[in-house]
Amino acid sequence: MLEVIVRFLRWVFDKCAAATVIVALALAACALWLFLKDNVDFDEWRRDVVRSINGERTKVKEALADVHKRMDRISAEITAEQDRGKQADKVIGQLRELESTWDKLVGNREQQRSNAEQLAKMTELRLGITAKVQALQQEFTRTTWERDGLEIALGKVEVRLKEAEEKQSRVLHYLERAWEHPVGRGWLTLPVKWWVYVTLAVYFLGPTVGKLTMFYLVAPRIARGRPVQLGGSAATLPDVGAQGVSADLVLGDGERLWVREQFLQASDEGLAKQTRALLDWRMPLTCMATRLVELIEMRHGGGGEQRVTLSNQGDPHSELAVVTIPDGASLVLRPSFLAGVALPAAGHLRVRRRWQLFRWQAWVTLQFRYFEFVGPCRLVVAGTRGVRVERLAERDDGTVPARRANQDATIGFTPNLAYRPARAETFWSYFRGMNPLFDDLFEGRGIFLCQQVSAAGDAAGARRFWAGVASGVMKIFGL
Repeated sequence: MLEVIVRFLRWVFDKCAAATVIVALALAACALWLFLKDNVDFDEWRRDVVRSINGERTKVKEALADVHKRMDRISAEITAEQDRGKQADKVIGQLRELESTWDKLVGNREQQRSNAEQLAKMTELRLGITAKVQALQQEFTRTTWERDGLEIALGKVEVRLKEAEEKQSRVLHYLERAWEHPVGRGWLTLPVKWWVYVTLAVYFLGPTVGKLTMFYLVAPRIARGRPVQLGGSAATLPDVGAQGVSADLVLGDGERLWVREQFLQASDEGLAKQTRALLDWRMPLTCMATRLVELIEMRHGGGGEQRVTLSNQGDPHSELAVVTIPDGASLVLRPSFLAGVALPAAGHLRVRRRWQLFRWQAWVTLQFRYFEFVGPCRLVVAGTRGVRVERLAERDDGTVPARRANQDATIGFTPNLAYRPARAETFWSYFRGMNPLFDDLFEGRGIFLCQQVSAAGDAAGARRFWAGVASGVMKIFGL
């Protein structure tokens, strides 16, 4: 449990460190571009900015002073109108006191009519004063809002002015500008900070989303496709002999052995030896890519059996197996696993190249070409920690036998087998990189060869990336 926690914390630390580098590089690049584009003196620029902000602050203060004057004027007008309203209310009250039924019947009619007209005028005047007071109060409220907005704007200008006066570092200045600088074209124009956020989101979440999509959406569709089958039913199958750290080959009269120099451990003195530049002159690029060059050719000239012992002198984890392919049989093999080839006296090496360009399986597994070695011959194959032979035989119930293997460990198979990619058994093993997205699934009656352990080889350490690229290219061409 502790080891899992430590690995998780290390993963988090690596991710955060990489994210920090991404942000730093993005800001540094944008800041440097802005600095080179400006080509101005920083102190002079700072003084110009301070003067500009001071001018803006002056304008805001003048506008704020004007607002205060208007507020004072409106307050005075409201007070005056309210005083007029009080006088009008007083006159209206006096006129109402003079009204009486008796005076209307026996009193001075002219005076009563005059009082009524005066009361109507004062009432209308009072209504006008009330409406004007309401309008002035609304104007005062709007002016108050304007004052609040100007005070907020003045506060922001004061903050900017203080920051400009205190800014002394060019580096911080250009980093701040870079953080807010718009980048893009058209509707994709966004500040640098938003591009940084998007990049970080893709960096942290992209691999997980991509693997979820590949495992649950893409892989099931690919696995249901038509399998690759390079040949029909085979009457005879290759025979795989005993495997071990070393392999002993017995050469008869006229037989030849082509072997990589690093695999030759010992041989009888009676064998004629010479250098063979390429395994097969019809595919020079393939031979150079798989290091099947400068081979040692051994020929039995007669006089009894001659023995050769093969072993990998540079890799103690490599083990060998001898695959005997009789006449009429063949084996699809990746040449990079080939250590040597033994041919009969009158035989020639026959290698068929099979292209599969229009198959989804080929594009998913990135293997478009297959090499079929045709018998009679003997192939010496090398695998990490040994070569495992998987034999698929017919079952009693009549079902077609099928077996899967790790894609990175597959060495070769008989061409009559149906070969297809099968999705990894669990998402967690694929997500953690313990298993590729697809395994190799073989169906039918035949054999296929695998390494006991899928070794990282050159992909270890600092060379992992380039070794992975080289491995992918070789896989595309079936090497």
